Amino acid sequence: MSAELAILMQRLNSLAMSAMRMLPNLVIALLVFVLFLFIATWTRRLVQRLNARKHANLVLVLGRLTQWSIRLLGLLLAVTIAFPTFTPGNLISALGITGIAIGFAFKDIFENFLAGILILVTEPFRIGDQIVFGGFEGTIEEIETRATKIRTYDGRLVVIPNSDLYKGSFIVNTAYSERRLQYDLVIGNGDDIALAKRVILDAVHALPDIETTPDPDVLVVDFVDAGVKLRLRWWIKPPRRADALDLQDKVLEAVKAALTAHGIDLPFPTCQVLLHDQTEASDGDRRRQREGWPAGKGEAPEPSGLARAVRDLHAASPREP
Repeated sequence: MSAELAILMQRLNSLAMSAMRMLPNLVIALLVFVLFLFIATWTRRLVQRLNARKHANLVLVLGRLTQWSIRLLGLLLAVTIAFPTFTPGNLISALGITGIAIGFAFKDIFENFLAGILILVTEPFRIGDQIVFGGFEGTIEEIETRATKIRTYDGRLVVIPNSDLYKGSFIVNTAYSERRLQYDLVIGNGDDIALAKRVILDAVHALPDIETTPDPDVLVVDFVDAGVKLRLRWWIKPPRRADALDLQDKVLEAVKAALTAHGIDLPFPTCQVLLHDQTEASDGDRRRQREGWPAGKGEAPEPSGLARAVRDLHAASPREP
C-alpha cells in the first residue's frame, strides 16, 4: 500500500506542478477571451449603426454574425494560449474529416440561412409589410436567418422557412402606397345601366377617403341569370387590410343606399320549379302525353291513383254532339 500511495502522490504532485505551470497561460487566455467578448459587443453595435434606417434587418443580422465571428476568433486564440500544443490547424483538420457529414445533416439549415441572407439583402418585403404566402396572410413581425415570422390577422403566429419564401411566390399588399379594391354587383335586366353607373360613382365620390387619382370606375363585366354584372373599382391609401375593410364597408353601404333610393334593383338568383301532377287523360299514352314517359311504341305503364280516376271519368262522361 505504501508503494501505491507513493505513486499516487507522485502523480498528484505532477498534476499540480503542471497546473501551476499552466495557470499563467489560463489567466492570460481568460483575459484575452473576455477582451474579445467586449470587442465583439462593441463591433456589433458599430455595425448596426451603419445604415440602420435603410437596411435595418440586414444590419441587425450582419451585426450578430460579426459578433459571433469575433467571439469564435477569441475562443480559438484563448485555447491556443492556454494549450500551446493545440493549433487552429488541428481544429480545421478535425472539421475536414466530418465536414461532409455535417453538410448533409445541416443542408436545410444552410439553405435557409443563405435564403435569409438573400432576403435581407434584396428586401422584397420588410418588417411591418402585409403579405400573402400560400394559405397564410398577415403582417411580417421578424425576419431571421432561418425563418420569417408572420402574425395573421386573427392573432396567430406563422413561421415560414426562408428557403420556401425565397423560392416561392408571394404577394406584398403593402409594397406600394396605393392599392385598388373592387367589388362585383348585379342590377336588373330592366334597369338603366348608364344611370346605375352614375349613381354608383356619385356615391363613391361622396366618401372622403377614396382616392380621386386614379378615379373610381364602373365596368360591365358579364350578363348573368339574375341581371347585369357591374364591377366597381376604387383606390385607397394606405393599403393596409384594416383600412381596406373599413373603406369597403363604407363604399358598399353608400352604393346600396344610393341604388335603392333611385329605384335600381339588386336582384338575386331565383329558381322556379314546375310540378306536373299527371292527371290528364292522355297520361300513360306515349302517343299523346306531353310530359313524363317519352313517346314511342309498345305497352305504356298503366296510370294509377288520381290519373286513372280522371281518365275513367273522362271516358264515362257523355260527349256533346
